[in-house]
Amino acid sequence: MGMEEVIAWIRGKHPDLEGEIAWDTDLIESRLIASVSFLEFIALLEELSGERIDVGSLSVGDFRTLDQINEKFLTKVA
Repeated sequence: MGMEEVIAWIRGKHPDLEGEIAWDTDLIESRLIASVSFLEFIALLEELSGERIDVGSLSVGDFRTLDQINEKFLTKVA
């Protein structure tokens, strides 16, 4: 649980996406996480982690890869 939902969310936003998403894929550069859906993504992470996320303390680097998302938001959940 956790990262599977993150990957499913990304795939839901990009139904034409084929193959696996590598854990080191730059999700920002590849536009797999876009600014228009960013707040929805934050809400998903809050739900999965069970913690409120202070968006003022975030940097774009926190969301660049699946590895970084897992480390920053979900490792406490696992």
